[in-house]
Amino acid sequence: MAFCGKCGTKLSEEVKFCPGCGASTYLEDTQPMEENIQSSRANMATNTAAYEASDIEQNKLMAILAYIGILVLIPLFAAKESKFARYHTNQGLILAICGIVYSVAYTIVTQMLLAISWRLGLFISPILGLIGLVFFVLAVMGIINASQGKEKELPIIGKFTILK
Repeated sequence: MAFCGKCGTKLSEEVKFCPGCGASTYLEDTQPMEENIQSSRANMATNTAAYEASDIEQNKLMAILAYIGILVLIPLFAAKESKFARYHTNQGLILAICGIVYSVAYTIVTQMLLAISWRLGLFISPILGLIGLVFFVLAVMGIINASQGKEKELPIIGKFTILK
C-alpha cells in the first residue's frame, strides 16, 4: 500500500493523483512520508555543524555538568572559550535559575496553604511538587543532548539566552 508523500493519505496503486491533496503520486515527484518526517526532525532545532568536532569532544563533560544544578558554575568558569560548552552552560544556568525560583515559590505557597488549613496544605502540596519533575526531565534531556554532542534547544527554556 502506498502513501501520499505530502499528506500521508493511503493510495491505491493505480491512482495518479492523491484524492486528499491532489499531489502527483509519481515516485520522482514525491518522497515517502516517513523520509520527509525523518529529515524534518533531523533539521529541527539542531545546529551542531556550527561547532568544531574537537571542541565538542573536549568539552562534552563540561556540557554535561552544566545541567547538574550548582555544578553549572564549573563550566561557567572553566570552559569560557568553548562555544559548545557555553551553549549548554547557558541552558543549564537558565534551568538552575528557574529551578531555584520554583523552589522558593513552592515553599512560600506550601507554607501559606498549611497556615490556612493543614488538610489543604497536605492535599495540594504534593500536586504542586510534581511540577518539579519538569526540571528533572529537562535536565535529563540536556544531558542526553550534550553527551551526544548535539546543540538542541530544550523545550520551554531553550529560546532564552543569558550567556553570549
